[in-house]
Amino acid sequence: MLPADMLRPRPRQRVQRLLYRWRHRSRWDLWFPHTPLALAVGLLGIANALPAIRHVMQLHSAGGPLGPQSQLLNMGMLHSLPQGIAGLMLFAMAVGLVLRSRLAWVTALLVAVATLAIGWHTPAYYSRALVVFNGATLLALLLFHRRFDRSSLAAGTLFAVISVLMLLGYAVFGAYVLGGGFAPPIKNLSTALYFSVVTMSTVGFGDIVPTSVDARLFTMSVVILGITIFATSISAIIVPAVSSRMQRLLDGRKKLMPRKNHYVIVGDTPLARNTYRELRARQLPVTVIVDQPPAAAEFSDADVVVGDGSDVETLNQAGASTAIAVLALRGDDSENAFTVLAVKEAGGNPRTVAAVNHGKNMARVRSVRPDMIIAPQVMGGEILAMALNGENLDRETIIERLFKVSDKEPEHP
Repeated sequence: MLPADMLRPRPRQRVQRLLYRWRHRSRWDLWFPHTPLALAVGLLGIANALPAIRHVMQLHSAGGPLGPQSQLLNMGMLHSLPQGIAGLMLFAMAVGLVLRSRLAWVTALLVAVATLAIGWHTPAYYSRALVVFNGATLLALLLFHRRFDRSSLAAGTLFAVISVLMLLGYAVFGAYVLGGGFAPPIKNLSTALYFSVVTMSTVGFGDIVPTSVDARLFTMSVVILGITIFATSISAIIVPAVSSRMQRLLDGRKKLMPRKNHYVIVGDTPLARNTYRELRARQLPVTVIVDQPPAAAEFSDADVVVGDGSDVETLNQAGASTAIAVLALRGDDSENAFTVLAVKEAGGNPRTVAAVNHGKNMARVRSVRPDMIIAPQVMGGEILAMALNGENLDRETIIERLFKVSDKEPEHP
């Protein structure tokens, strides 16, 4: 077996690498799981809103809430109104889920719990299939809760606008259905819209007054919800803006990758930078450990850990214990040897590669028993001398001269 074969991943790691490449090429992280979940939440919202919309259309065709055929329709509307409002909120929150908004996720979760409770206690107005779909959507939201971690000004503004529109819809439909409990009675949607805006803004001109108990309770709910939603909307807009600015001031924007079944490069040498570039060109996950923030352009978009590569804590932060291989490519041979020892102390079963820059240190680096030793500067002279002397230089000879496996006897260049 060639020395380079020792760095090839195990069968399980090969499968995981194929999955990683497929996810990278299909841009998995750009649409999963938030896009399918947003679609499921949107469909759940439509399914919940349809009964209320259907009752509103039937009520309108029957001559309004005061029409001769509207008594039964009013009862159906009262039962379906909470479900319809919840459905519209779910449909609106689906937009926020596409943006991975944490606020939209919390709202969708709470509303999904509410619709599940409504369906569980009122089976006559809620189909069994919809209950099952609601439960499955709720479980999916809980399962992928870590993927919705964004708190942005756009999401906060979207939540504020949607909340106000939902409250307006609730106020309009409620005033229209309970129109007979007002003086003068509310007989059309335009009057219901006027009363809703006046009540939500707490202006209260007094030209339309609730007279029945249901109408008064409904008006109180609109006022309380209006104050709550306006206060929550302001905080939803201000808090993300302030927190985002503070986060950028404290530690900037960090781009992290899953540190598992990856390669860890220790060092900021030309060999380390070239190795990183070639691994990334093959779409392989790489984490780089450097002593100080890198100035090289090759590491500008890299997953970088700043620290001592021979320190166990730094290696654990870079995920060395779950890596396929750790490549100690620093300019100091002793530091590379200490890195190999620290990798073994960190645990796991990653393969280790150590670079040797000076031939006198070959035996010392071999004493720490890395899986492979690479000495391009040392062995390059030997290969060049062989070529000038006319000796045979096939592929296996070059690889064997360039790479040294630790369990072989020391060879002095």
